[in-house]
Amino acid sequence: MNDDVRNIVLGLVAAGISASLGWIARTYLWKRKLRRKQSFFGLPDNSESLLVVNRDPATAEPAVHRFDVFALLELSALVKDCGAHVQVVTQDAAHQGFGERTEFCVGGPGSNRRMVAHMAAMLPGVRVNIDPEPGPDRGAFLIGADLYRMEPGITEYVLLARLTAGERRETRPVFLFCGQRAITNQAATRYLARHHERLARKYGSGSFVLLLKVVNSQAYGPDVVELVADVTKPAQSPLPAPSEPAAPKTQKKSHRAD
Repeated sequence: MNDDVRNIVLGLVAAGISASLGWIARTYLWKRKLRRKQSFFGLPDNSESLLVVNRDPATAEPAVHRFDVFALLELSALVKDCGAHVQVVTQDAAHQGFGERTEFCVGGPGSNRRMVAHMAAMLPGVRVNIDPEPGPDRGAFLIGADLYRMEPGITEYVLLARLTAGERRETRPVFLFCGQRAITNQAATRYLARHHERLARKYGSGSFVLLLKVVNSQAYGPDVVELVADVTKPAQSPLPAPSEPAAPKTQKKSHRAD
């Protein structure tokens, strides 16, 4: 074998080794990223999850608002990416506890009985005005001592929560998407899909409750969302004794996540 042939063979071997090492490294990083995602969502390979569908309160017949349908599709994609399975049930047919499998619950307490139960059990510091009569406080969130009113199409709020019951490692989380309007539910699911890696780094496998603001949905849809605050502590603490009517929140520092 002359020198030219030997150099060609050595080059091919080196290229093969480099390609193999690169493939191994990429596979390792991909699997590590997948494991972190699965851990955050509580969705190991071939696990089961529950997607609780709300109803459209604007109709007399059982129906799901189109923005809630979009939210469900985004959540289904997240579950599929984790290699898990999803079972879809309506809000009045979910008669089981939580913690055995990951649950995604979509819709405010006015359209989702399951959300009512979760909030009563795990978010005692949150109240949502579900009065159907028009008024400035319709749909407003009371979180601790702070009141958050909505301006439909202009400024709307949604709670995004990851909650766990108990300290068992195998306990699966419950994700809540509790919005003032259907479009805010979709905004929260999209926010989770975009920022789950950052949320996992910050909160790990612990609970959190975030208040998000959807900005000018009549023009931008569910895409422009601002993080108003981490309200985990007041949301999980009993409401203070009533003294004076809470003042509506009008100015609050936010972090935009377009």
